[in-house]
Amino acid sequence: MESVQERMKRIGAYEKIASFMQKEKQDYSFKRKYAQIRAEEFRSECDKRGLNCHVSVGGLDSIILYMFLHEVCGIDVPGVSASTLEDRSIQRVHKAIGIINVPPLMREDGTRWTKPKVIQEFGFPVISKEIAGKIELLQNPTEKNKTVRHAIITGETGEYGGWQKNSKMQLNQRWLKLFGGYENETEGCDFQKPDFLVSAKCCYYLKEKNCDDWGKEHNSVPYLGLMASEGGRRAKSLRMNGCNYFGASTIRSAPFAIFHRQDILSLALEMDDLWKNGLKEKYQDAGIKEGRISECFQMPDSLIPEIYGTIEKKPDGTLYTTKAQRTGCSMCGFGIHMEKRPHRFDLLYESNPKEWDYLMFHMCKDKDGNDYGWAKVLDYIGVGWDPTTIGGNCKGQMSLEDFM
Repeated sequence: MESVQERMKRIGAYEKIASFMQKEKQDYSFKRKYAQIRAEEFRSECDKRGLNCHVSVGGLDSIILYMFLHEVCGIDVPGVSASTLEDRSIQRVHKAIGIINVPPLMREDGTRWTKPKVIQEFGFPVISKEIAGKIELLQNPTEKNKTVRHAIITGETGEYGGWQKNSKMQLNQRWLKLFGGYENETEGCDFQKPDFLVSAKCCYYLKEKNCDDWGKEHNSVPYLGLMASEGGRRAKSLRMNGCNYFGASTIRSAPFAIFHRQDILSLALEMDDLWKNGLKEKYQDAGIKEGRISECFQMPDSLIPEIYGTIEKKPDGTLYTTKAQRTGCSMCGFGIHMEKRPHRFDLLYESNPKEWDYLMFHMCKDKDGNDYGWAKVLDYIGVGWDPTTIGGNCKGQMSLEDFM
């Protein structure tokens, strides 16, 4: 059996990654032009293959991608989103620029999946998608995943993993201590385990599968606002496969793949300036003409959704958003342990205290029928959530090392 390392060497993955990372070091002007070239090449190749294209839209990065494609590249493709999962200020921008809202998947009982239903059945999305997936495996042991579970606890891989010791499959010690207890008997360890479930399935049921289904129904493949600099399990794939990927089962374009945060914020300022100098009226007229919005709909003054605040510049020239740095579904906990307070749930408390109360204390029921929510989960992983403690230690947020 060919190991992962052997396959990487055979396909020249290490050279591809090194070349990609060199592009990530280039200046903004280079990256902006590079993104335009890659986006135009993708559209041209899709035309040759008889494929339609769309933009998968969520938060700021993909909103800017949608506007960049339309207003800079001249690529007129629809934007598709599970908008109802986003913050209300993001939903407002989506409506203003004409994004198509795709509802969540249907359940077997004829109702649609909702945030509480997914978490109640599968578990909380916490720490990161990759780590949540590993914890979910530990919580759902089978003979088939026995080898993977062993690697998660010990770092020791089998033949396919190249018989490694201390591999990256192993959970960080902080997370092992909190979530490794499911394997105490089999591995002879003494870790803890929580009284709640953890899962990475939320995205699948609420936005990924339904948006994928929309793409299949419309013979359409996506532009994605992904950046390798964000890290996570997507980073390696982007660096190995490049901005445009035409695979056997996956076709996608990530024009911003070589961008860093400063690059996307620089482009956001450019697009926002266009918005404030004529684009807002252009999109308003088009929306009214197409019947998507009414004449009384209040168009946002900025393309930057209110949840992010504004984009400002530090004395050293670094750009930053004055409120949220990253956003997503209001119930998502991926990366929450990395955020300084006020973090995303603190901001939700300010903007929508009723939703905050529901998510914190009432979104799930335990086996005895008692309500619980994110407060229990955040307490368990050591993240403060009480609005009255902002500014204090709040049990202490965690370091980048804890995210790995």
